[in-house]
Amino acid sequence: MDEVNRIVTLCGKDWAKIGVEFIFLGGKSECENCKLKKTCLKLRTGAKYKIVGLRNGEVHECPLHDEGVIAVEVVELPIIALVESKVAVEGAKFQYESKECDLLDCGMYSLCHPVELTNGESVLVGKVLGEAPNKCAKGYSVVVAELKREV
Repeated sequence: MDEVNRIVTLCGKDWAKIGVEFIFLGGKSECENCKLKKTCLKLRTGAKYKIVGLRNGEVHECPLHDEGVIAVEVVELPIIALVESKVAVEGAKFQYESKECDLLDCGMYSLCHPVELTNGESVLVGKVLGEAPNKCAKGYSVVVAELKREV
């Protein structure tokens, strides 16, 4: 992984292992007075991360993690989503807007509505991965793509 994209943060000692992926849910009320909160809370709420490195292993006390927390290196993972074919060009920048769709039982619903994104967020198409796994029941022309938040 590229050194430039690594972020040092803290995570629970019991799940601090290389390869673990998680979605950062944000801080809790217990974090407000913690001296380490700037390190823990610098991740983007709702973004998915992967642990790619471990630091020195020093355990720090944490009111949320019984075993304490340790320093790890993480990278933000790309977002896999269905996007309109017309914007699915590598390097293209656009404002993400989820499709109007009430078909919650559709097998592609989670790809059309990735939890990591909110409407209006600026994203870049990192890579076009291919055709949608199924034909869209609403008739949208979509393909699977890797999206990255614009930083």
